[in-house]
Amino acid sequence: MTRYQDVYPSNRVVLREVGLRDGLQLVKKFPSTAAKQQWIREEYAAGVRHFEVGSFLPAKTFPQFVDVREVVATIASLPGAHGIALALNERGVNEALESGVAEIASVVSATEEHSQANANRSRESAIANVRRMVELRNASAHKPVVNAAISMALGCSIVGDVDPGEVIRIAEKLYEAGVDMVVVADTVGYAGPRQVGDLTRAVVKIAGSKPVCVHLHDTRGMGIANASAALDAGARVLDGSLGGLGGCTFAPGATGNVVFEDLVFLCESKGFPTGIDLGKLIAVRKILRAEMPDEALYGGLARAGLPCGTAARAA
Repeated sequence: MTRYQDVYPSNRVVLREVGLRDGLQLVKKFPSTAAKQQWIREEYAAGVRHFEVGSFLPAKTFPQFVDVREVVATIASLPGAHGIALALNERGVNEALESGVAEIASVVSATEEHSQANANRSRESAIANVRRMVELRNASAHKPVVNAAISMALGCSIVGDVDPGEVIRIAEKLYEAGVDMVVVADTVGYAGPRQVGDLTRAVVKIAGSKPVCVHLHDTRGMGIANASAALDAGARVLDGSLGGLGGCTFAPGATGNVVFEDLVFLCESKGFPTGIDLGKLIAVRKILRAEMPDEALYGGLARAGLPCGTAARAA
């Protein structure tokens, strides 16, 4: 048994900073290993504890993640910090297990069309891959947390609208396969608050005591509104990236993930304490500006500052 309840307690909101993986997925220039380590340490000092740190994918194709083991080790050296890495096949899962990373993530597409186009495999094959990942985890020594994201869950770049019933069916199969958490991903920023709220509520219902994460992109400017709807619907784990870094191959012109700083501010404004110092968090953006000067950074909070009289230090 993994201890996912310790990592994702049901009585509080957990925010995961995915800039180091999802945020770097498409960049042409990426930070050095030393800069990534500084990024992590400064965010940790600001109160961030959950980091998606990279992928166990072929280094030739994804050179930005060639140092994933060193980044995993950096997270492991920080008391209470939790690292998450992506692995999409058995080779990657075995490498992730060898690294000692605390959580391994995989992906299943919500539509057959996207699954074939993106991964050249069926959804059932992708679910079987997740089932195998769980088996390998169960046989390992340190038994990391396992999550599976349902990409295109709220709208597909190929077929458009997605049947929520199909997403719920896939979520049920993933929980049956033994994952600790399902991630509902609006990969191309397709949906609005009503759709996000309805689907999140349905997945939370079938998840039982297990956590549900919602992963949102701000492609059409709905990211923060959708995050608020997800919280109202019972999600207690949300993803965002520093400065809104990121993008998606299937959504040209997309502005990337929900801005992590704005996500912290949203949670605090809704009465969900995060333990994150917003002033210190915003200051970490200097690393991105120095290492990737051509990458656009987003965020209302960084642009306008905290409202007058609002403390930078989160509760």
